[in-house]
Amino acid sequence: MKQLTKEEVEKIKPDVVVDARGQSCPGPMLEAKKALGTKVKPGQILELLSSDHGTRHDLATMCERSKGRWEYLGFFDAGGYDRHFVKRVK
Repeated sequence: MKQLTKEEVEKIKPDVVVDARGQSCPGPMLEAKKALGTKVKPGQILELLSSDHGTRHDLATMCERSKGRWEYLGFFDAGGYDRHFVKRVK
């Protein structure tokens, strides 16, 4: 997977936004997994808002282990929280 630049990530227009700010692990991961399974259709993009810095590693790892179902596009710091982007492939 080609890693997107910060500028490319900042321009992504999500189809579904999930706000998990204020939740600690595993909250943001559970919210993302639930949305990717029920709200996000193949080809669409999920934006996950998270103030838990562990999500930076955990979400990318979850996508790597998804057997091609989800593609982690990246994140950027939005000042106090991160904006993560995941594409549902299958």
